[in-house]
Amino acid sequence: MSLLVDIASALCLIAGAFFCLVGAWGLLRMPDFYTRVHAASVLETLGADLILLGLALQAGLTLVAVKLLMIGLLIFFASPTASHALVRAALLSGIKPLLATADSGEASSKP
Repeated sequence: MSLLVDIASALCLIAGAFFCLVGAWGLLRMPDFYTRVHAASVLETLGADLILLGLALQAGLTLVAVKLLMIGLLIFFASPTASHALVRAALLSGIKPLLATADSGEASSKP
């Protein structure tokens, strides 16, 4: 049973690290603010929660696991909410998203 828990924990930790790295790569590769926020919020939420789940599996049925799961729930609900507030503030401050033009297919910022 311990081997099975160790394998599940390792898979969660590896998957979480992968999603965090993909989210960081998305921050560098995406063309505008809105797509960067989307890449960061979706992948970081999933990555952080998988890492916390892997750590909770390693902790076993202890108070540490309960604390890790509570932190995971906080991240699960707070990160998308914070991203939404950030994007709304950017829209209200006048930052325009890049939109694809009909003829060229390339992204452009329309006034």
